[in-house]
Amino acid sequence: MASNPQRGGGSLYGGAALYRSRDGLSTRNATGSEEIQLRIDPMHSDLDDEITGLHGQVRQLKNIAQEIGSEAKFQRDFLDELQITLMRAQAGVKNNIRKLNMSIIRSGNNHIMHVVLFALLCFFILYMWTKMFKR
Repeated sequence: MASNPQRGGGSLYGGAALYRSRDGLSTRNATGSEEIQLRIDPMHSDLDDEITGLHGQVRQLKNIAQEIGSEAKFQRDFLDELQITLMRAQAGVKNNIRKLNMSIIRSGNNHIMHVVLFALLCFFILYMWTKMFKR
C-alpha cells in the first residue's frame, strides 16, 4: 500500500483516516461493511479531556439548535397571525370600498343636480349684474 493507515492515507479506509485529530487515533475497516472503527492508543491519555470538551460543545450546539428551533416556531406563528390580520384588513378595506362606491352611486345624482343649480344661479346673477350696469 502506498499510504500508512496510521498517518492518514485515504484509499484503504475510504478517506476516513484523513479526519482523525491525534496520532493516537486510527481507523480500521469493520469486516465486510462500510462502518469505520476507531482505535484509541492508551499512550495519549488527554483524549478524555478532549472528549469531555467535545461533549460540552455538542451540548452547547444542541442548546443553540433548540433555541433556533423555538425562535423559528415563534416567528412562523407570528407570521401566520400577521397574515391572518392582513387578510382581515384586506377584506375590511374591500367591504368599505364597496360601501363607498354604492354610496357614491346613490348620492352621485344629487351632487350633479346641485352643481347644475349652482351654475344656473351664477349665470342668473351675472345676467342681472350686466343688466343693471348697462343703464
